[in-house]
Amino acid sequence: MRQESVNQIWAAEQQGDMFACVAAGALIREGKVGSTNLLESYNKLAIANRANCLLARDWLATINNSNMPKSLFDHPIKPDTFEQLNAAANSGNVFAMVIIGIMAYKGINIVKNNDVAKSWLSIAAQHRCLWAEDVAYEIGISIGNENFCSNPNVQRQDTNISVNGVPVNTGSVFTPNDINTLRSEASKPIHTDEQEVDYMKELQSLIGLEQVKKDVDSLRNFVKAQKQREDAGLKTSRVSYHCVFTGNPGTGKTTVARIVAGIYKEMGVLKKGHLVECDRSDLVAEYTGQTAVKTNKKIDEALDGVLFIDEAYTLVQGGDGDFGPEAIATLLKRMEDDRHRLIVIVAGYTKEIKQFINSNPGLESRFNRYIHFADYTADELKQIFVYTLNKEQYNITPEAFKKVEIILEDKVANKDSRFGNARYVRNLFEVIIQRWADRVATKNISDPKGLALITADDIVDF
Repeated sequence: MRQESVNQIWAAEQQGDMFACVAAGALIREGKVGSTNLLESYNKLAIANRANCLLARDWLATINNSNMPKSLFDHPIKPDTFEQLNAAANSGNVFAMVIIGIMAYKGINIVKNNDVAKSWLSIAAQHRCLWAEDVAYEIGISIGNENFCSNPNVQRQDTNISVNGVPVNTGSVFTPNDINTLRSEASKPIHTDEQEVDYMKELQSLIGLEQVKKDVDSLRNFVKAQKQREDAGLKTSRVSYHCVFTGNPGTGKTTVARIVAGIYKEMGVLKKGHLVECDRSDLVAEYTGQTAVKTNKKIDEALDGVLFIDEAYTLVQGGDGDFGPEAIATLLKRMEDDRHRLIVIVAGYTKEIKQFINSNPGLESRFNRYIHFADYTADELKQIFVYTLNKEQYNITPEAFKKVEIILEDKVANKDSRFGNARYVRNLFEVIIQRWADRVATKNISDPKGLALITADDIVDF
């Protein structure tokens, strides 16, 4: 890809063209603009997403999928996304035109048609888009100087950007007051009102966890079908909505439990749908007669919501004279007495949690839905690190990020059963920030750019 084409896209992005921004994110990820840089790619897509670019939304969801295609341009997009993209192209946005041209050539979202691809690339090229010329050359389509514009709604417009003497028309442009504000807000939650939360959308936005997403979607379908039978006056079998989450630490079990609680509320199973987290220390007391009181108090907090018990198997690992079994007995009684107001999710290491469930017939009969949380891949951990950077408003040099990539790849290749996954990434980030703070203090750095920049000197394994 020519440097002039890159400069043109960069200039359009800086003037607020969200399709130039999203194109830059995709091209950087593929390594077509210098070397592959996952961090910079994510940043640009996040900015476009905050500007309500639906293509950025879909592509961000794609890179959170471990089965994502090599190129973002190969990934199907949602109908509303294509409508927005098509409207922008018909309004004269050259970058939207090129994206549709690529899709037509690949047969993604629209029927594969080289003539359609040629038409859109030609129109963009006539509007002096250098990227269109590069794409046409790459895929072997000759666009020449002919006028292939068959759409009467697309009209040549005055150019409004000039890069090194090369003007380019960008068409529909978003105009943020401060593009840096968008960058800093890129990781903020999409929703602010609890009533408007789309729990399945929130689940799909999580990095990795593909099988978990399928299992939760299946659970939601089951709940929905049961409610439909009930509403239709049909007989419904007594079902258990309690769950067992298995897997190593740092794989998103608590986050997904909170989403599941929201889904139960959304489907009318629970009134509140809040999540109450606890472990052995919240349920088991040190003296006779106190455990039942302590356990009941925690259960009362969870009524009309979900009680999430992490490392639940520790309730049976106390040895002789331990009060863990009393907590289990109290829990089982309340699960029966308050079966319409209480759902319990137990979580922990796969082997230990299964032994825990199988150790008690009461537990075994109530917990029959298992969802396994696999370890994150190295690429997924990199994405989590990038997400953390954005959330905490830090930037990182390419050299520093390369060192982070090497650390994460090594950790995944040599992990044991106790590897912390996303928890390790968080701890790594905190160690890096501590070294960053020491460097900033030692060198007396005070400018905003320096206070936000992580360098290679800050990166250390632990």
